[in-house]
Amino acid sequence: MSDAQATENQEEGSPEGEVASKKKAAGLIAFLPHLLKFVAIGLGALILIVTVVVITYNILNKGGRSQTVVPENSPYIGSRPQYSMFSAIGMIRTRTKDPTPYAVVVDMIIGYDLNNAQAATELTGRLYELRDFVRSYFGSKYVEELQPENEARLKQEIIELLNTRVLNTAKVRTILFNQLDAMEM
Repeated sequence: MSDAQATENQEEGSPEGEVASKKKAAGLIAFLPHLLKFVAIGLGALILIVTVVVITYNILNKGGRSQTVVPENSPYIGSRPQYSMFSAIGMIRTRTKDPTPYAVVVDMIIGYDLNNAQAATELTGRLYELRDFVRSYFGSKYVEELQPENEARLKQEIIELLNTRVLNTAKVRTILFNQLDAMEM
């Protein structure tokens, strides 16, 4: 039989053409499990690699904490910003919340952004409110809270209260004490 006759027989639906197409289909069906096996092995390997990388990264990174520690006296720390200072509040005298009367004398300076005329105007306009704030703030404290080791906490608390409750547009950046004395009366 020639190739031309074989092609005609296959086109006409001869038994030889059907057998050949069945062999091709059987070959594909036999090859499919092997293909799926290799795809599954590849996916499994990919998942394993990603898992190992994530776990290793978390161990080396110690849960997201920075491994770089900049010492306080490092020359790489940026320069501290310069502030304009508002010192018109003056010296305030009040009593503490203690049962035994203690007198508190405070001379506080407020630091705000340099050359911020709007903040300077607001601080000057609220001078009496600021004096009252300082008097009531220190009048609500116990003498133990006014010790020198608590100054940083006091300053941060004053900054937050001034920025959220007293001032509208001006932002206090730092608080300095010329004087902060608590003495028994």
